[in-house]
Amino acid sequence: MLRKIAFNLFAWSIVLMVAFPLFWMLVTSVKPQFELFRRPPTILPETWTFEHYWKLLSDTNFLGYFWNSVILSTTTTFVVVAIATLGAYSLVRFRYRGRESLAFLVLFTYLLPSVVLILPLYLMLVQLGLSNTITSLVIAYTTFALPYALWLLRSFMAGIPEDLESAALVDGASRLGAFWDIILPQLLPGIISTALFTFILSWNEYLYALVLVNSDDARPLTTGVMNMLISSFNIEWSLLMAASVMMSVPLIIVFAFLQSYLTRGFGAGGVKG
Repeated sequence: MLRKIAFNLFAWSIVLMVAFPLFWMLVTSVKPQFELFRRPPTILPETWTFEHYWKLLSDTNFLGYFWNSVILSTTTTFVVVAIATLGAYSLVRFRYRGRESLAFLVLFTYLLPSVVLILPLYLMLVQLGLSNTITSLVIAYTTFALPYALWLLRSFMAGIPEDLESAALVDGASRLGAFWDIILPQLLPGIISTALFTFILSWNEYLYALVLVNSDDARPLTTGVMNMLISSFNIEWSLLMAASVMMSVPLIIVFAFLQSYLTRGFGAGGVKG
């Protein structure tokens, strides 16, 4: 009994430690400016205000950055999931020389630090005339999201019995028809967890966006908010906290509905295909 109580106290302590910065971010975003630096600081604001949210939406380009992030993350997710699904199907269902070597080579690219790929990607995108565009970020984000997505879906694909597809082929279905009617419905949990992982990764990415995009029209939220609210001489803490809360809302909503698929996906990533 005492061991269970101690374990519960320890678990809740960890939860509170993780949740407190999020709570402080939310509380700070609704505090008046004069309360931010009061000593000693108060946990809850004496006066609640939403002026920071209104100012962020009306006086800044936050909505433009938000729309850029939505387009960027959604497009990257569709591209990565489509390529990874077909790639995983090839690696699991077809037999050809170098198949396993190719799979491990893809995984190796995921292990490379992101900073290693920035210069080659930047030079390639400049040559293609795609620098300072959302398209350039979609290409860049695909390079680091695709390898993990491919391995994740490969594990899911390996868990689908090949007999189901073989039976469909015997009954007269084409390879594409069997893939569409048999494989995709079975693979749906893996596709959802992969899409969620890719969306979160794209939404939060900072380094590539900072290096590859200097145009204000194409900046996502991560670099747009930093450029807008943080300077060498001043940090707009109230607006920064309000922006952070609003940046977190889409992820919280998506994660709340799809968290079971994400957990299942992490588990499948550890299964040998």
